[in-house]
Amino acid sequence: MAWFIGSTIYRGSRYGRLHPLSIERVPAVIDLSRALGWLPPERYRTSPRAKPAALTGFHTPAYVAALHRAEAEGAVDPEIRARHGLGTMSNPVFAEMFRRPATAVGGGLLAAELVARGGVVLNPGGGTHHGMPDRASGFCYLNEPVITIRRLLEMGIDRVAYVDIDAHHGDGVEAAFDGSDRVRMFSVHEAGRWPMTGLLDDTAGGAAFNLPVPRGFNDIEFAMVLHEAIVPAVESFRPGAIYLQCGADALAEDPLSRLALSNESHVAALHALRLLSPRLIVGGGGGYNPWSVARCWTRIWGEISGQDVPGMLPPAARAVLARQHWARSGRPGAALLATLRDAPRLGPISHSVRTGVATLRQRMRAAA
Repeated sequence: MAWFIGSTIYRGSRYGRLHPLSIERVPAVIDLSRALGWLPPERYRTSPRAKPAALTGFHTPAYVAALHRAEAEGAVDPEIRARHGLGTMSNPVFAEMFRRPATAVGGGLLAAELVARGGVVLNPGGGTHHGMPDRASGFCYLNEPVITIRRLLEMGIDRVAYVDIDAHHGDGVEAAFDGSDRVRMFSVHEAGRWPMTGLLDDTAGGAAFNLPVPRGFNDIEFAMVLHEAIVPAVESFRPGAIYLQCGADALAEDPLSRLALSNESHVAALHALRLLSPRLIVGGGGGYNPWSVARCWTRIWGEISGQDVPGMLPPAARAVLARQHWARSGRPGAALLATLRDAPRLGPISHSVRTGVATLRQRMRAAA
């Protein structure tokens, strides 16, 4: 069974007019999926809002209280800003700054319950992988993947694999499960990109495989990484559940990375991982071009729910894409307004990708 988790909290919610998250992402995916006839009521679940008690399993009570108070008061003082990272350019004060991330976490907790007997869930509001126990970081106020994975473990699932294909390293998730023998993490991310963590030799106490990749990282390179590194690392772990952080900022059109993937790579990752566990949760994450992220996550939902992707979108779906707004100047090319399926972004396999994969494979053999 496949489920889609959404909420009206995302509709009209903005981090600020000029913030990268001034765009609507989850509403665009919902609207596009409905315009295609892919989201019948029986597949859709409204996300609950996680209660503070669920949040303090990972986040500190002082931080959760400060986040709640910042939303209520619409401001933070300098002490709170310094201690908890709230009210900064990256993590601004905005109207739904507590309710929105708490809803994303609630979606993750619901996803864990839904896949208990097997299945796949898309929670596009999730994937907020930078949040730290006592502070906001990298647009992430709460760490939904960590709380969701913890819930899976509490439910009796022995091992969970976390695969992160966002352009940015999932530092908050890695910090949470450093040294764990029940969680295996694999992150592919742009080298030299904020938060500057996740180096090739960073193993998180044996729990993580990190592969920083160069600018221009393409679909051919991703296929090599997927089949020669990610799949073996996950398969050998024999996870009872997998969490795929499906950040769309690794796509070629995204303004916050210099990678060059098409959404074909995201679909390939989804299908490869789906074969390795009876339970799969797919979270959102990064993605700052309104057209490429909406198309990518809608495409992922189509694949999850067994839809046929049309060559050209019908008028109702094209209208959803046409009405998306972006503070940046310019409009997308015709393909981003009329199709879901990206043309493959091909290219050579760089030396750094080859050597990185070889290093990780050697590490896997040593750990076997």
